[in-house]
Amino acid sequence: MTRNEKQARARQALSDVAAEVAALAHMTTAELAARYAEVFGEPTRSRNKAYLQKKVAWRIQELAEGGLSARARGRIEALAEDTPIRRHAPRTPRAQGEPATTRTDSPTAPTPAARDPRLPAAAATLTKTYQGTEHRVLVLDDAFEYQGERYTSLSKIAKVITGTTWNGFLFFGLAQRKTAPKAAR
Repeated sequence: MTRNEKQARARQALSDVAAEVAALAHMTTAELAARYAEVFGEPTRSRNKAYLQKKVAWRIQELAEGGLSARARGRIEALAEDTPIRRHAPRTPRAQGEPATTRTDSPTAPTPAARDPRLPAAAATLTKTYQGTEHRVLVLDDAFEYQGERYTSLSKIAKVITGTTWNGFLFFGLAQRKTAPKAAR
């Protein structure tokens, strides 16, 4: 079925737009979420009833009346330039076992978090003597290893060692405490 046929069928099914939109006011949030998936072709993560009512009502009207004109779309694109009109990629259900795919040219593709410049290179060992005991932490690419356990932050390791909350960078000497300038008296 072509896109035009789908739109024609949707327009025919939604011929009584006013009644369809009025019915949204009496739907539960779960019913609105199901209706959202039906008219947009993808599920929603939102459970905000007012938001779902507005979005579904807008889509019903768009399907019935044809949406934005080519001129309006052109104007939007001219105003937005390189900004993507859609902020998030559609969430399409995958078959079980099918790998997730991402488009690398998509502006919404996740970018890996930059490595903190205060951290030493992977495979380096941080050493801290605390209360007479020497503690060694192995720096990994995306985590830390202390006494055979993986930790996601140095602060968690510092808490294990001391029993109290610490800034991990300060505890291991990777950062200096910033002191506030003294107020002029």
